[in-house]
Amino acid sequence: MKIGDISLNQNKKSRPQGESFRSKGIKGKEIWVYIVLGIWALINLFPVYWMFTFSLKSNDEIFGKNVAGLPKEWLWSNYDKAVNSGHIGKYFLNSAIIAVVTIAIVMLFSLMATFALTRFIWKARKQMNAFFMLGLTIPIHAAIVPIYVTLSKLHLLNTYLALIIPYAAFSLAMGILICTGFMQELPIDLDEAACIDGCSTGGIFFRIIVPLMKPAVATVSIFTFLQSWNELMFATIFISDSVHKTLPVGIQAFYGQFNTDWGPIGAALVLATFPTLIFYIFFSKKIQDSFIAGAIKG
Repeated sequence: MKIGDISLNQNKKSRPQGESFRSKGIKGKEIWVYIVLGIWALINLFPVYWMFTFSLKSNDEIFGKNVAGLPKEWLWSNYDKAVNSGHIGKYFLNSAIIAVVTIAIVMLFSLMATFALTRFIWKARKQMNAFFMLGLTIPIHAAIVPIYVTLSKLHLLNTYLALIIPYAAFSLAMGILICTGFMQELPIDLDEAACIDGCSTGGIFFRIIVPLMKPAVATVSIFTFLQSWNELMFATIFISDSVHKTLPVGIQAFYGQFNTDWGPIGAALVLATFPTLIFYIFFSKKIQDSFIAGAIKG
């Protein structure tokens, strides 16, 4: 027997029994985990696939002949009908304007209110924070009548502000709640050091605090975007003219106009849904970081 064979035999004897089996067992578990996660991913992605293929089919394929398969004839003309005949482009622009302005207002006021509540000491600070948090307990649709009366007296119905103001008001409480949890964890020494260096209160807020609040900003932005982009009740009641209609209201009217041609309806749904997915893809990393940071701080 050679010296190399002796060393190999010694290594085999010194190796704990069952180690190879444990390593194989771990690999087997990982394979099953990947299989389960892959099946779960397919289940969640199937509605997106079905909606996209649905938008490119004719009524014959949608109703029975080819329900889940790829279109036999790719009808890109459905998107042309949705944009031109259904005016989806105009409704898309209206929703985008309302969503962007709402997000900007919510972020500005949430950060400023949180800065005042967490970095300054003043009377009734806790009471004011409780007053803001009271907004979380009020259902958004429970205030339709008073909001409608107020907007009517201010002559704001059938304008962008008729939706921007309520959306921003009802999103403000959640924005302050999320921003407060992050801003409280920022060391107060940063403010003191910046103040010693001659930085003003506004400079501390915009140069020190706001750049460190990016995860919270991303989280509040995605929640505000989803609420303002998908909301239907306010948009139906407060907007009656076609000039300021949003996507959900426009698609609802589009359904009545093209009730026999389902392809353009599917195209309109794709145009309304995909921006939400794209928005989440761009902000998903920040949102995940905010959840992880919140879990660690908790």
